[in-house]
Amino acid sequence: MNNSSLGVVLMSVGAVATVAGALMYVLPGPGLPVLVVGLALLAGGAAVRITGGR
Repeated sequence: MNNSSLGVVLMSVGAVATVAGALMYVLPGPGLPVLVVGLALLAGGAAVRITGGR
């Protein structure tokens, strides 16, 4: 798995975790930690994708 694919996978997981965290934040549940982890994964995946190059 190259860096570009890893970045896409991290961004995908981060996007799903961010949406789940936002839903749990609005609905009763521990949404803030999931939201923060999702945003961190999304940012980390974007950084890997951008800096990975070819």
